[in-house]
Amino acid sequence: MKPIWINKVREKQDKSGGIIPPTEIPTMKSLDKKSSNPAKDNIKSEKKEAGHAAKKSNITREQAWKLLKKYNKESFHLQHALTVEGVMRWYAKELGYADEEEFWGITGLLHDIDFELYPEEHCKRAPELLREAGVSEDMIYAVCSHGYGICSEEEPRLEMEKVLFASDELTGLIWSCALMRPSKSTMDMEVKSLKKKFKDKRFAAGCSREIISQGAERLGWEMDELFDKTIQAMRSCEASVAEAMEKEKK
Repeated sequence: MKPIWINKVREKQDKSGGIIPPTEIPTMKSLDKKSSNPAKDNIKSEKKEAGHAAKKSNITREQAWKLLKKYNKESFHLQHALTVEGVMRWYAKELGYADEEEFWGITGLLHDIDFELYPEEHCKRAPELLREAGVSEDMIYAVCSHGYGICSEEEPRLEMEKVLFASDELTGLIWSCALMRPSKSTMDMEVKSLKKKFKDKRFAAGCSREIISQGAERLGWEMDELFDKTIQAMRSCEASVAEAMEKEKK
């Protein structure tokens, strides 16, 4: 079966020149047939124990950004990478992993490193590209785990990996919703607005509701909690992502 590839939000212009989000967006995620409730299947959630050494990235953020741009040129890929980076940094601080913020952020930045050039080999080519740049094996595993169930056998185990799995797809849905708002921003978005769009399967149809739901289950969260936290996370980085993308245009 041919995979359904990861959601990448592309802006479309209507006849009046306004920006509207797509109703059909390609998405990498698919159903994980093994379980509708991972918690009931005793999938172990590995969390950082007291005294456990914090995970550290062995490449700098500057090196990671340069590496990403080596294989990715299209603006919507870069914007998505920056958004997921910002979301992961927010979650690291929110969930008590502030000392791992750089690791979480760089993992988010690089999670789709192979997608633009090798969409049919997504998460298969990533290890090679990342190892060549000196990226650690634990970060490589984390990057590949976001494709679990469709293009990767690496299951999300750590809390960080589960956050990436859940939020990657959701960021696309949230940004599609934001583009429909007069503000074209997440800053005034509410959970109830997102829930309404989540239930409308015709809206941003390529954003897998099933994967988002699975992500919440893996984290042990209600959907409202995942929605609320991820909206907050996107608010925290919206301005910095916009600024970075403006710099890329120059």
